[in-house]
Amino acid sequence: MNVNDFDFELPERLIAQTPLKERTKSRLMVLDPLEQKLQHREFSNLEEYINPGDCLVLNDTRVMPARLYGSKEETGAKIEVLLLKQMEEDEWETLVKPAKRVKPGTVISFGDGRLTAVCKESLEHGGRVLEFQYEGVFYEILDQLGEMPLPPYITETLDDQDRYQTVFAKHRGSAAAPTAGLHFTEEMLQRLEDKGVHIAFITLHVGLGTFRPVSVDNILEHEMHGEFYQLTKGTADLLNRIREDGGRIVSVGTTSTRTLETVASAHDGRFEESSGWTDIFIYPGYTFKAIDGLITNFHLPQSTLIMLVSALAGRDFVLSAYRTAVEEEYRFFSFGDAMLILEGSTKE
Repeated sequence: MNVNDFDFELPERLIAQTPLKERTKSRLMVLDPLEQKLQHREFSNLEEYINPGDCLVLNDTRVMPARLYGSKEETGAKIEVLLLKQMEEDEWETLVKPAKRVKPGTVISFGDGRLTAVCKESLEHGGRVLEFQYEGVFYEILDQLGEMPLPPYITETLDDQDRYQTVFAKHRGSAAAPTAGLHFTEEMLQRLEDKGVHIAFITLHVGLGTFRPVSVDNILEHEMHGEFYQLTKGTADLLNRIREDGGRIVSVGTTSTRTLETVASAHDGRFEESSGWTDIFIYPGYTFKAIDGLITNFHLPQSTLIMLVSALAGRDFVLSAYRTAVEEEYRFFSFGDAMLILEGSTKE
């Protein structure tokens, strides 16, 4: 299976640079893989497709102000650092730019020395293991010195930093937002609960694994980067009960999907309390064990994300839907519009 099998033409003008003023006003493309049909709706119409007894599973990770700007102590050269994953208490896996200037032993200073970092190890693709040194509480210093790590395809300044957080963000640790969840408001979640829809939360700290480009022609040779996940006993018990009662499990975002499929795959299709690192790679041919539907945004061509969506709804159908989205000028990526994949969703 070749990476070019997941390519499509995307005009740059369709990459959403800013979020809409109202979260629920994004467009919603509804895909029915069984009927091979689609509908054009608004995200606020989602409630029409989720039934009492169904369960929405959301990722409650919180984005850190993970981008830091510093300088080499020896030369003053400017260095940009993106925190990806905490390895030890003060050791982090990071991406640095320009990577060629940071070698093992290099010392980087941030905020006039309030925070320093020593490079301990060089990794591939510009990755570096940095050990931070500071006085006080690391996350308090990070809140003061760090910036929200918006994706590189967003070139405009974000006026309200909270718009790159979900309204249910709780556990700090992500280098990027689980963007499918950005469309929800607290009021919409309450309406869903009032309708009898269950709301469950998992945690997956979004890192390089979600956005790392596929750099090989044969996708089977692509290696995913591990990301930390956690599924509590309360959520596991709820999901097992939903399944036993005939309800549908609809994951909000590819990160929620990867977490649920990781756990279900390890426990013969059931959900168990668990945490750890997942590098699951879902592409066409995969048999889903955990979810019945998916809410997601529109993704990059040739990305592991569009491969996951294609595994659920079929590659040809998904690429056809993406071509339609381009023709209809849907907004793409983090601040863009949404897609619901659910069998039986478009029946009249």
